[in-house]
Amino acid sequence: MNLDFKFRRLGPLAALAGLLAPMALEADHWPSWRGPENDGMAVSDAPLKFSATEKVKWKLDLPGKGHSSPVIWQNKLFVTTAIQVGEAAGPAAAPAEGRRTVGGALTAHNFDLICIDKDTGKILWQKTAITATPHEGYHERYGSFASNSPVTDGKHVFAFFGSRGIYAYDLDGNLQWKKDLNVKMRMRNAFGEGTAAVLEGDTLLLGFDQERDSFLVALNKSTGAELWRQTRDEVSAWAAPFVAEHAGRKQVIVAATAKVRSYDLETGKLIWECAGLGTNVIPAPVQMGDVVLVMSGHRDPNLMAIRLGREGDLTGTDAVLWSETRGTAYTASPVLDDGRLYVLTDRGFISAFDAKTGEPFYHQVRLPNPYSFKASLVGAAGKLYLSSEQGDVIVLKMGPEYEALAVNSFKDHSFIASPAIVAGEIFLRSETTLFCVSEK
Repeated sequence: MNLDFKFRRLGPLAALAGLLAPMALEADHWPSWRGPENDGMAVSDAPLKFSATEKVKWKLDLPGKGHSSPVIWQNKLFVTTAIQVGEAAGPAAAPAEGRRTVGGALTAHNFDLICIDKDTGKILWQKTAITATPHEGYHERYGSFASNSPVTDGKHVFAFFGSRGIYAYDLDGNLQWKKDLNVKMRMRNAFGEGTAAVLEGDTLLLGFDQERDSFLVALNKSTGAELWRQTRDEVSAWAAPFVAEHAGRKQVIVAATAKVRSYDLETGKLIWECAGLGTNVIPAPVQMGDVVLVMSGHRDPNLMAIRLGREGDLTGTDAVLWSETRGTAYTASPVLDDGRLYVLTDRGFISAFDAKTGEPFYHQVRLPNPYSFKASLVGAAGKLYLSSEQGDVIVLKMGPEYEALAVNSFKDHSFIASPAIVAGEIFLRSETTLFCVSEK
């Protein structure tokens, strides 16, 4: 943006108002699970010190089970959940190659979208998108039948239930359209579904990476009509599609095991691909300038910086600016701010990398206590928020040096969903309860 041009045309006060108005509006929204800019950063500040009993503006026990992250538009907050309504004959059976118990009873569930007043915690409306019996279970500890996070554009909210389809509501809870993608996903070891829906302009993007017949589909957000579909030679992955823009062209980047691939947003045509990530890819990509950063943390972990602007197979070329195999995240998506990439491992080690060079400012630093993580980290006003399985929310100082600022306890709670930060407040969804933490 040419600020000087804006000031010369509008005058200082008018230009300042023009600049501040979008910021004020943006501060009222957390439209997708990675925030307003899909980088994990909030526009506003958030409280530093709090607990389950301190600075809690309200809390709400949620029905059913769901690990989807909350999204917010002005005074309305949206979450999804799955509520068992049929009698359970027992837990889902593990696949033949599985070595663990699978969670989730294969009986009828209501797949619900809940709208909550952000200021009071009162349920404004609750809609059952579909009542269905799942065909496959989920990871007994970390899975749910409602792990795909919704997304909103301020006019509609899109509730994505994976194999159970996608449902578009207006903000008053009126169903606008629904679409069955005619798929019954088969995930590795029945780990469960959980890829977030992504909205870019008028296009809604849904990823279905599974053990066979994987695909990426683009829908018209107003009608649900299919715009294009790309089959993908991939196995199970959970990384949400990411829309990057380079040289005026928007591309959809999907991180996965065989290759990271980029597709033209308008046509679905493959632009480039690059091998290098490991198995079970979960973290969402982020973009800094003409570079996209992608990551995996399971077997053969890797963090890669790929320069945009080329086409074809980029594997082994100098388009891969740098890579790092130590201290990468298995589950949590990173935060990118001020040229620094913050990465959190499942076992509670934090790193900060120079996003341009890959050089660490600090690397694999242990947090104040032993922790494990599934929720993605978020940032606000120079602070980094980490929501742990053990119920502590750790706050770190953002910058080139590691510094722990606070440890906030939510005893008897565990966080799998990622937080949202809006208008100075942080919204935390535990396995049972939604909290609004505020200085007000």
